[in-house]
Amino acid sequence: MENVFEPFKIKMIEPIKMTTRLERERYLEEAKNNIFLIKAENVLVDLLTDSGTGAMSDAQWGSMMTGDESYAGCKSFYEFEETVRDLTNFKHIFPTHQGRAAEKILFSVIGGEGKIIPNNTHFDTTRANIEFTKTKAIDLVIQEGKNPLIEHPFKGNMDLIRLENLFLENRGNIPLCMITITNNSGGGQPVSMKNIRDTKDLCDSYGIPLFLDACRFAENAYFIKTREFGYAEVAIVDIVKEMFSYSDGCTMSAKKDAIVNMGGFLAFNDDTIADPVRNLGILTEGYPTYGGLAGRDLAAIAQGLKEVVQEDYLEYRIESTKYLGESLIEAGIPVVRPIGGHAVYIDAAAMLPHIPYHEFPAQSLACALYLEGGVRGVEIGSVMFGGIDPSTGEERFADMELLRLAIPRRVYTKSHIDYVIEILTKINLQKDLLKGIRITKEPPFLRHFTAEMQFL
Repeated sequence: MENVFEPFKIKMIEPIKMTTRLERERYLEEAKNNIFLIKAENVLVDLLTDSGTGAMSDAQWGSMMTGDESYAGCKSFYEFEETVRDLTNFKHIFPTHQGRAAEKILFSVIGGEGKIIPNNTHFDTTRANIEFTKTKAIDLVIQEGKNPLIEHPFKGNMDLIRLENLFLENRGNIPLCMITITNNSGGGQPVSMKNIRDTKDLCDSYGIPLFLDACRFAENAYFIKTREFGYAEVAIVDIVKEMFSYSDGCTMSAKKDAIVNMGGFLAFNDDTIADPVRNLGILTEGYPTYGGLAGRDLAAIAQGLKEVVQEDYLEYRIESTKYLGESLIEAGIPVVRPIGGHAVYIDAAAMLPHIPYHEFPAQSLACALYLEGGVRGVEIGSVMFGGIDPSTGEERFADMELLRLAIPRRVYTKSHIDYVIEILTKINLQKDLLKGIRITKEPPFLRHFTAEMQFL
């Protein structure tokens, strides 16, 4: 079919508060030009993140009504555990309140000064949790993944030559290797099954475990089905199981591809780290059968993991994101190609060449998008990934200056997306008027969440 429509009906709505440009100027000024600090009620279309912002199904809400809230050994945990194990086949499964908690526990156990953890591209919380343990986080995505305009079906792939060189030069200092699927920082780009398999073979040859950052595992599986030879007739759930079979563990934010508002898990096969992970989890998240979550949350995750591997949902999800991206390209706005799964990434450096990296073009564009139309996106550039490199003490800048428009799952209709396209088209016509921005106050970690900024 030429038109792919939402494979669901709307049963409940949330009103949107309409605002004027004058009001938005005040809201942005009060937020010190940090999009994160704007109240959600003052946002018309919120594309800040797809994390925890999706709409749950009637089946998920129904499962919450039967959630078991027992402190230890609740029925909902075992339903959750069975669902996760069916998809991943991992031996040890620990629920957490969200993905960054899983990262915090994992890296606290296996990290430490002098160690290195490679990834195709670490996302913000992953890098921060690694560096907090004084471990070095290294990105090794293929070169095509650093060029927004290059067409490549799997721009999230790991650079295996650079990875092996890293292994050779740092024997004994790499506790594990990671692959993020899909590669969020690099434009939501997928990783091929062959690359996952080849990375696993390389890791095995050096005795290094391979973990997946599996936040968007189902979207990655859909790209494998539609782009990789030999998978067109393979069911999504079977592709998912094959992906996990080439790994030794994973961290997961259930707020993405489990389509819930809170939750996550850490899962792996290694018996030697099970006890320290369990003990730290009890200290920080709670008893292992609830892991910082209510039983009803565990029940909703289990149901969401079943729904996310349905092909009609994934087709709608990927095609609707593609519609936004292709419409922006038609309007002359440069975006990361090919279009990713959960978001469209505008190449702010290309769109605003008059604003240099150190004046944060993507942050300037994010502010303009909110001012013009009340639409909230997020900077994925040198505000998020810049700052002082703890290993060198020098200022670092991101490889790309991107504005991410993340699409919440099952929330917005085509009319909302058309509105976003209209606003960005208008901004593009007057883009030369946009000014650079500077940071006036920032914290030592994850500065983009709370930094204060000022236009130049």
